[in-house]
Amino acid sequence: MSSADPDDLVFKALADGRRREILDLLAGGPKTTGELCDHFVDWDRCTVMQHLGVLEKAELVIARREGRHRWNYLNVLPVKRIHDRWISRYASAAVDLLDRLKRDLET
Repeated sequence: MSSADPDDLVFKALADGRRREILDLLAGGPKTTGELCDHFVDWDRCTVMQHLGVLEKAELVIARREGRHRWNYLNVLPVKRIHDRWISRYASAAVDLLDRLKRDLET
């Protein structure tokens, strides 16, 4: 994907359920690539690495090497950027609507 918009990379990364599952695992704390491979028993190491590559390109995962281990860390800042740009604007309108509805029902 040759997009200049980093949000496109985040949406692409989040579009795949398997990558979301990797992010869910990393939400519990950093994991080595080996630990992720052990979790996904039906995937080979190359497949795990390809998915991690997409997540890294979207900056959702930050990888650090320590000796022979590659530690993968969740980076939530791209998700916050998506939330701030695309979700919060609509969520606040919905909350305002519910607040008005509540007041109207109470009067």
